[in-house]
Amino acid sequence: MIAKKTDSKPILSIVAPVFNEIGSVEEFYKAIVSVMASLKKPWELMLVDDGSTDGSTDKIRELASNDPHVKPVIFARNFGHQIAVTAGLDYTKGDAVVIIDADLQDPPAVILDLIRKWNEGFEVVYAVRRKREGESWFKLATASIFYRLIYRITDVKIPLDTGDFRLIDRKVVNVLGQMRERHRFLRGMAAWVGFRQVGVEYDRKERFAGKTKYPFSKMLKLALNAITSFSYFPLQLATYLGFVCAGISILAIPLVAYLRLSNQGALLGQATTLIAVLLLGGVQLITLGILGEYIGRLYDEAKGRPLYIVSEAPEIEKFSGGLNGKN
Repeated sequence: MIAKKTDSKPILSIVAPVFNEIGSVEEFYKAIVSVMASLKKPWELMLVDDGSTDGSTDKIRELASNDPHVKPVIFARNFGHQIAVTAGLDYTKGDAVVIIDADLQDPPAVILDLIRKWNEGFEVVYAVRRKREGESWFKLATASIFYRLIYRITDVKIPLDTGDFRLIDRKVVNVLGQMRERHRFLRGMAAWVGFRQVGVEYDRKERFAGKTKYPFSKMLKLALNAITSFSYFPLQLATYLGFVCAGISILAIPLVAYLRLSNQGALLGQATTLIAVLLLGGVQLITLGILGEYIGRLYDEAKGRPLYIVSEAPEIEKFSGGLNGKN
């Protein structure tokens, strides 16, 4: 189904990052067209190619050439999922923007539920995963632990069991556009800005095709970005470890002195010394590592590089953060 061309300003923009999704991007497009046809409102689909190497880039161009609703944003290289979503937000024109992945795990039909809540006056409508099909027990367990950990250690109350699948009002998009930090955790940023927010439950599906683009290593990096962006707890933890070690030392000094003065055979030799040195050395290295994570983020921000570089993108009235490599 090919939608007719319209010059109207899109009332709804859909942002979908794409990275090596040749097996699902066309089916995703068809599902979006079907949903938006039932809505009968102006819309646009922003497909952000995050440096794909499997032919997804050409497929996006093909879809755009056949349907003016499709707006391709092609990165010069891979910049990551959160940056790709950010680029899509930068180029949208709609009164509301839906963020959704192109792997069809998040059913496009849920967009209609998000829009209903938006029409009721909510400015951020996030999708809450009630059920997750096709995911291992390990991923489910680690995801559950992460969401509950970040909820407890941060001042920003990020809704449990939510991803980036959500609808955000234009005023929220404009605020997020002013937040240009490099290490991004968009679901945390969306919670931090405030406004009227509500959740909509849905069942997450199994991937339509291909493999997950978020293996454990990337999930761990995202979790680290979330914690360091919205919490000082790791720095506080280093302080707590220092106090614990100092407390143990204060208690151990009189105990060791008593054992030595009473000529008991306990705590003789180098083993005790080595254990103490290893313990203190480990605490110091952990502390330095925590400090290094925060300092590294300060270094990245100080360099002032653009968040992303695009080789192809639609024209926009005001460009707010990436770098367009096209003359």
